[in-house]
Amino acid sequence: MSPAEEPLSRQAQGFIVLLALLQSLALWVVWVGAERGWPVLGALGTRVCWYALVLAVPTAMALSVRRLDDARFWQNAALVALVFLGLGAWAARSATGAPGLEASAVLAPFAISMAAALFVAGPFLQCRQAHGRWCAPYPELFAHAWQNLLTLLVAGVFTGICWAVLGLWAGLFKLIGVEFFADLFTGTAFAYLATGLFGGLGVLVGRSQARPVQMMRRLLIAIFTGLFPLLAAIAVLFVATLPFTGLEPLWSTASAATVLMALLVAMVVFANAVYQDGDDPAPYPRPLRLLAGAGLVVLPVFAVLALVALGLRVGQYGWSVERIWAGIAAAILTVHAFGYAWTALDRRARWLARIEPVNVTAALAALLLVLLVNSPVLDPQRIAAASQAQRLLDARTSADDFDEVYLRYRAGRTGYRTLQELSKAPQVASNAELSDRIERVLLQTGRYQPWDSDDQAKPTAEERASLQPGAIPVIGPEPEAGWWDAMAAGNLDSIACGQPGSDCVAIVRDLDADGALDVLLCHLGVDHTVHCRVHARDNGTWNDLAPVVMFDNAKRTLADALRRGDVKLVPRRWPDLEVAGQRNAIEEPSAEPAEPTAEIDSADRVDAADADGKGDPPEPADAVDPAD
Repeated sequence: MSPAEEPLSRQAQGFIVLLALLQSLALWVVWVGAERGWPVLGALGTRVCWYALVLAVPTAMALSVRRLDDARFWQNAALVALVFLGLGAWAARSATGAPGLEASAVLAPFAISMAAALFVAGPFLQCRQAHGRWCAPYPELFAHAWQNLLTLLVAGVFTGICWAVLGLWAGLFKLIGVEFFADLFTGTAFAYLATGLFGGLGVLVGRSQARPVQMMRRLLIAIFTGLFPLLAAIAVLFVATLPFTGLEPLWSTASAATVLMALLVAMVVFANAVYQDGDDPAPYPRPLRLLAGAGLVVLPVFAVLALVALGLRVGQYGWSVERIWAGIAAAILTVHAFGYAWTALDRRARWLARIEPVNVTAALAALLLVLLVNSPVLDPQRIAAASQAQRLLDARTSADDFDEVYLRYRAGRTGYRTLQELSKAPQVASNAELSDRIERVLLQTGRYQPWDSDDQAKPTAEERASLQPGAIPVIGPEPEAGWWDAMAAGNLDSIACGQPGSDCVAIVRDLDADGALDVLLCHLGVDHTVHCRVHARDNGTWNDLAPVVMFDNAKRTLADALRRGDVKLVPRRWPDLEVAGQRNAIEEPSAEPAEPTAEIDSADRVDAADADGKGDPPEPADAVDPAD
């Protein structure tokens, strides 16, 4: 019996549940502190450190506890706490320090990467706890990794089932007019504590019920084992087809490197499922073993193609935070690819035996890289900001293509300071349009995002106070009486035009031919889109009628036209239909809003490695993979 399968003592079982409750209580406390603006927990930096500690340390302890009197168990917990506290403090510093920074752009990669690092480090910590040394037998590392994964999966499923039962409980009593249980279960404090309790019980089930968990593992491994030859055949067939198709179709797609790396991930997972801990013989007859080996041998081709695609992308647009993380993933997968090819070609050892040192090496390399990238050593915000700034100064990025919004809001503290330094550079000062854009974005205290909720988009008192006559350029006659007052009072959606540095224009026209002047208020500087609101006066009262969203190009042709007031009113060809009091519009195919073109999203000129692949920048004729 491996250490991962040893039964837990009653003391350890109680400790796991208590730990989960304390973890949920700590998370609830920080939520209350943030909501009420407590002096310490109200600050984002403090909350980041708190979350890093509370989410990482109890989770690691719950997955590894055997005996409470084990000194190595507490040493491991202290080590995890020290690492996560230090790196959490650095992430908090990077995400703060300038008004309106999008903290999620810094904290989301930090959270995902550190969760992955904790999962990779877990088996090594558990083996050290069991044996007192970092070097552990590969079968134990394999067993701990699978045990941790399945335990977390069981905990998630168990928590979901428990909440489904509570939902049924509340729903049944609501049928007879009893709202007490629904109100209780939807309360924030109950939700935090109940989720913690359910999660702790789920971890306990996953760790104490060894046989069902082992059955789940065998089932998953059987599925992967059955599909591995098919996946290997697909890889071999793809490589064999490349000489006939060439690489040009590969570079012209929008997701080449993403798909290539997905194939590498699948091959790594399936190969490990087939090999397991190395104790079992090869599960395939010789023809299938040769096919599986051939699939592993061609993996370096996929790795090299992914690296080339990423390198070409960096050469075109420079480094961004997303490309840095994509580069790390590609580097780790390259280690696997070449290592597994070597394993398949090595005939001296048993089948795939060399997977063991390759996996350990790749895991330790990945762990080291993640820790360094989340530290000052390889700070991705610093690297990305320096790359984008230098490309502008070297004229490799034109002024029209430069994305000042990315540096201002999505590159953390370093990006903001880099933009401040850029504003003083002679290359920027000599370009009036670029200098004005940078000056405007530096003046802003927050990024206007029209998709925010009403509470988030509501103007502050300072913004409303600034909405006085003359604050916004007016094209045409002055708005009729009461418009400025309605804007200042917050009765009309000002689309953040009262914010310092905003770029807005108000076009005064009779838009509906009713003889009264209306106002088309447009915010011109939102990621190469123009967001407008139509304001109309009815019986002496100004009303906010409707939004209008228009997509601009890299040269801001649409924004320039709006500044000149070049707005043409085009009547609809087909009238609306009214049937039984219901009014319905006849949709014309030509009237459907156009999809955003590849040149409208300013963030994607820098953030081209985003996984969703939306809003890619304009591609040259020899475009390479924009998803990386």
